[in-house]
Amino acid sequence: MNSSLLSLLVLAGIAIFLILRLRSVLGTRDGFEKPPVTSGSGRSDVRRDFEVIEGGPDDDIIDHVDDGSDSAKALAAMKMAEPGFRVGEFLGGARQAYEMILMAFERGDKEGLRPFLAPDVLETFETVIDQRHEQGLTIEAEFIGVREISLQEATFDRATGVGEVTVRFVGELTSVVRNADGEIIEGDRTEIKRQRDVWTFARTMGSDDPNWALVATDG
Repeated sequence: MNSSLLSLLVLAGIAIFLILRLRSVLGTRDGFEKPPVTSGSGRSDVRRDFEVIEGGPDDDIIDHVDDGSDSAKALAAMKMAEPGFRVGEFLGGARQAYEMILMAFERGDKEGLRPFLAPDVLETFETVIDQRHEQGLTIEAEFIGVREISLQEATFDRATGVGEVTVRFVGELTSVVRNADGEIIEGDRTEIKRQRDVWTFARTMGSDDPNWALVATDG
């Protein structure tokens, strides 16, 4: 074998090695390469895809209510009035408010209730608390957690800018009622009870006050 042929074989071997090495690092591009966009139909396809995304359903809404329903339209109007409003975030806040309101009521904490309740609802809660106090009754309760939460209905008044959202809760807690002598007359401290409530929260959308108020309750 002459030197020229040997040199060619060596160079060929080096070339094959380099090709295999590049493939192992970069991979291949067979079978899933996007074709280049050309003028005409390609641009219109891209534009149509963008319009579908822009005008498509809002997952933040249809994850909680039926698409096209009155509630969905009301939630969309709330977002128009207040672009930062998110249904998922609202429900997260409602979950926390439910625990705070429920436990403040069980403890008879009027001051703890005041920031969360509309005046007429606060009056009802305070009446029940006063009646318990007059009878010498106290409640010991421990909140376990929210087992279920779902958005039942939403409405929006375009004239006033007030949005209302009705939420169904299923909470779990333990509670006992004691008389003036400290004796348990109702409940079991070891028994977990389920409490079902349907509450309506309201707020003027777009206002500087970020707090929602509990305006109606239905057990």
